[in-house]
Amino acid sequence: MKQKRVQHSRLRVALLVESSRAYGRSTLSGVAKYIRANTEWSISLQEQSLCDDLPGWLKNWQGDGIITRMENSALAAALKRLRVPVVYLRNVPLAAQVPSVLTDNPAVSKMAFEHLRERGFQHFGFCGYNGADYSDERRDSFVQLVTAAGLRCHVFAEQLPPGEFNTAAYEEAGLKDGALVARWVAQMPKPMGLMACNDMRGQQVLNACRTAGVAVPDDLAVIGVDNEEVLCDLSDPPLSSVVPNAERIGYEAAALLDRLMSGEKLEPIPTYIGPHAVITRRSTDVLAVEDRQIAAAVRFIREHACENIDVGDILRAVPLSRSTLERRYEKILGRSPKQDILRFRLNRAKQLLTETSLTLDAIAEKVGLEHTEYLGRIFKKKFGLTPARFRARARAATAADRLAG
Repeated sequence: MKQKRVQHSRLRVALLVESSRAYGRSTLSGVAKYIRANTEWSISLQEQSLCDDLPGWLKNWQGDGIITRMENSALAAALKRLRVPVVYLRNVPLAAQVPSVLTDNPAVSKMAFEHLRERGFQHFGFCGYNGADYSDERRDSFVQLVTAAGLRCHVFAEQLPPGEFNTAAYEEAGLKDGALVARWVAQMPKPMGLMACNDMRGQQVLNACRTAGVAVPDDLAVIGVDNEEVLCDLSDPPLSSVVPNAERIGYEAAALLDRLMSGEKLEPIPTYIGPHAVITRRSTDVLAVEDRQIAAAVRFIREHACENIDVGDILRAVPLSRSTLERRYEKILGRSPKQDILRFRLNRAKQLLTETSLTLDAIAEKVGLEHTEYLGRIFKKKFGLTPARFRARARAATAADRLAG
């Protein structure tokens, strides 16, 4: 049986995490929540950006563990010299065999794609900082999702000068691309749903749209990542954004470091944390369906899917023949009206399983399904879990988040 560590003094932990971005600040908040709930550490921390020089005090620092998100060529050597447990919050350099806790970038791209796809877009774009690792991961995942849907993704490819770049340099170079981005968005097919690699790039795309006379969100809808609230709200129009679960990442990183400092041996593998949600603002508040009758059908389904409707009810609201409705609906959205009704019902069932203690019978009734057994069967087919198992996982995750809080 593992013995509990006896502490005679507070462990000294350095947090080399940028406070200049919402992501870094949320990560630090997660670390603080772990400390309040579980332990007492003496923290070394200073305000810094992602690619700043190492703080001067680190050279002679005598501590017990480090959590870092810094990107600095001197970091690996400094950590090797200090010989203390380390948890990374970025992709780990090949020479460093340490655990890491990272945002699941493919899941971020999937959430952004589904947000845009639900709005009926048939044309998609991605604008990032080519070369920055997080941007490239999100770009490749987004392109793959669009391609798998039988569609095309247009990718902005800026011309970088030769030389070695860090993330800050890629971003700085990209922010000089305003005129190039404006020309690019002007040439893209419309209407288009576009993912930007982060909110900073998203705001630049919105500014480029204004320069090029491209209407947002009617001609081009834009979603960013990170939910930098001030930046998103000051964008014109306000920018929708995928919210990473950075606070959870900080909490899990602190838990890992605590285990390492207690002498536990951990595999140097990454732990991936999925995003939290999409915050919808005006930059994607649109239904991008040029066919007004199909747009009306989609709107009717969204508003009434859980009221035990069927395709016949849609036809009473939208005067088309059944064959015409189904043919045009599937051509535009890639799914049938019946599939969309079921999709909205299942998403509502997931929400009720997560947020309430309603019985499965009550949930089936609330989502417009008469038979609980049918709900259970189609739920498992769609999500790979029974409703009971899904609820158990959701409650376990909620309990962990409450512990973190």
